Amino acid sequence: MIISLQIRHLLTLVFFLSIIFQSLAQKGSVSGIVTDRQTGDALAGVNVMLDSITGVSTDKDGKYLLELLPGVYTLSFTYLGYAPETNSVAIEDDSFLNLNISMATTSISLDMAVVTAGKFEQRLADVTVSMDIIQPEFLENNNTVNLETAVNQTPGVDVMDGQASVRGGGGYSYGAGSRVMILLDGLPMLTADVNEAKWNYLPVENIAQVEIMKGASSALYGSSALNGVINVRTMVPGKKPQTKVSLFGGMFMKPRRKETSWWWDANPLFGGASFSHLRKVGSVDLMFSGNGFSNTGYRMEDYEERIRFSAGFRHLPKKAKGLAYGLNASFQEQNSSDFLIWQDADSGAFLQNPDVISPTRGRRFNVDPYVLFYGEKGSKHSLRTRFYRVYNRFDDDPDKNNGSDLYYGEYQYQKAFKSGLNWTAGLIGSYAETNAELFGDHYSSTVGIYTQLDQKFFDRLSASLGLRWERYTLDKSKDASKPVLRAGVNYQAAEFTFIRASYGQGYRFPSIAETYTSTSLGSLNIFPNPDLNPETSWSTELGVRQGFKLGTWTGFVDAALFWNEYQDMIEFTFGIYHEDSTGTPGLDDIGFKSLNVGDARITGVDLLLGGSGYCRQVYLELFTGYTYMNPMEINAEDGEEQVLKYRYRHSVKGDIELTWKKLSGGMNLIYNSHIERIDEAFEEEILGQEIFPGLKDYRLKNNKGFVVFDFRAGYQITKASKLALIMKNLFNKEYMGRPGDIMPPRNITLQYLLSL
Repeated sequence: MIISLQIRHLLTLVFFLSIIFQSLAQKGSVSGIVTDRQTGDALAGVNVMLDSITGVSTDKDGKYLLELLPGVYTLSFTYLGYAPETNSVAIEDDSFLNLNISMATTSISLDMAVVTAGKFEQRLADVTVSMDIIQPEFLENNNTVNLETAVNQTPGVDVMDGQASVRGGGGYSYGAGSRVMILLDGLPMLTADVNEAKWNYLPVENIAQVEIMKGASSALYGSSALNGVINVRTMVPGKKPQTKVSLFGGMFMKPRRKETSWWWDANPLFGGASFSHLRKVGSVDLMFSGNGFSNTGYRMEDYEERIRFSAGFRHLPKKAKGLAYGLNASFQEQNSSDFLIWQDADSGAFLQNPDVISPTRGRRFNVDPYVLFYGEKGSKHSLRTRFYRVYNRFDDDPDKNNGSDLYYGEYQYQKAFKSGLNWTAGLIGSYAETNAELFGDHYSSTVGIYTQLDQKFFDRLSASLGLRWERYTLDKSKDASKPVLRAGVNYQAAEFTFIRASYGQGYRFPSIAETYTSTSLGSLNIFPNPDLNPETSWSTELGVRQGFKLGTWTGFVDAALFWNEYQDMIEFTFGIYHEDSTGTPGLDDIGFKSLNVGDARITGVDLLLGGSGYCRQVYLELFTGYTYMNPMEINAEDGEEQVLKYRYRHSVKGDIELTWKKLSGGMNLIYNSHIERIDEAFEEEILGQEIFPGLKDYRLKNNKGFVVFDFRAGYQITKASKLALIMKNLFNKEYMGRPGDIMPPRNITLQYLLSL
């Protein structure tokens, strides 16, 4: 007992002596500013920690200060929506160390800001529908030269020969009509004639993020948002000027079947360059970007050359508080030839049928003036407009020349109330003119009105209700109108647990190309159908997003059950379309026509996993997803069901990125199961003639689906420059998108990035 008491007294003495010595020691300090790596803006509320207990947060100006005893420490900087940063510091007696930190955004946070779900900024975790985000780092890491490839790597989304499909909502209709609304900074970017996305025109060199909303969204975005929305948001200047330059070049390697490339004189090459510059000059924001690309193509007469320039400004006059106005514009010139039909499935798989080769010279141009006004009591007025022109010239076949002009305007009013209610209302109007030999000269107009209420209850429950009415007129001879609604709720059941449910309606007016196109491409005939009706849909889902944090690791798991139904679905349908009932049909009467085929139902599940964090000194970021769907066409007459054409039942997509000091590496994969059903005419002889020779046997031999891996590795030469090697289709897998369209063999790219 006496010894135990003496030990206690000794420990007490040591404790008090240590306190005295610590108080006498000269402290040092470490301070600095934490900023966004992309914009240079200060970040308020960043946690600066020594351990799980000791630390501070940055103030409204991004500043922090820590007083420390002499020693070596490891500081961690963490902030939701950003990749964590760690730094070692050595503190000496009475020293003052300055340590500024720039943090990069990450694509897997629950706190990311999105605008597409409600046309106002809100947390990703609070939205009532499924959404995915593509960040600019992903585009840079994969040397994305066409946004179509990046969108196609998103779980639950497929792009087949330029046509986007969310959860199986779209198949393949030869480029005419899109069931997914494509937006650029919130305004429609589908062509006025064909109603298609020009993916290579979207400015990948100046993207802030791409927001993909899944499910019918016509209540906010009108016709063509039948299946979902893809909103491309461009960057605006931060406090510091920013310049980015990308230079790259590469080549296609020999395919696995050497006989398909027998005609190559040398390995086909591709290359390009892009730049963007953002800066503030007083009260004016300036944006400039450009892109040049050349691809000789791995298939005969399948090449592309293009050059694009974009510019914009935004003025916030100091004497007019709350006012902002500006203008954005882009112009692109291109020379290309697309691959349509192979000669056969063997040595002619990369050779094109000479009858369908169509070299094209194209121009795209848009100019977007806008005015914004922010009131003092949470109100906002905006008037956004767009003029979008597309022109295509066929020197070898002038009868195919075509062009279209789209004039679009949208006035929107928003009001944020102190009660947590956000009210959005708007008016839209558009006018379009088309000029084409293929489908004639036409004009159309659209007027619409919409409103949406978003309410936050008890800081846990978010509810949304939206309504829209829109009227479409074509040549004053055809018109249609449609009221639609959407509703959803999101409940935060725990700190990182969010449960959502939503219902939405959609519709799509037929495009001019679907209604009036009359042409032939080799043995492939396309017939007009002026009697097409609009197609409609509704979709519902139940989902849960669970966030997690394990040490330095943060991430989420997301699961969603979805049910989509379509009425009067429009599909290109093969048949005999013989106008003269007394004569005998010939080859000229056989082909495809857009028809309202009836109803369809698509059910399924989306599973997503995302996370980022440190594994010792290696920073790892992971995102992957699995989609299962059951796409069925419902025949209303006899009750029979069959699988919808050009859909995958199973799909897995994922990406992983690792960074260690100056080295980085990554890999992504795409797995799609076999397409069970395509147009029967593509696999059978029609009056002794095959449209795609050898396609039936080819599909029988390759009916197990496909897995494609891409690999990349990079070295950070300096803080501002990086060199990377990117190898796509790493294992040289031969696989097909639409019928007769074999995807690129293994190809290698050397990329140089400079950021100033």
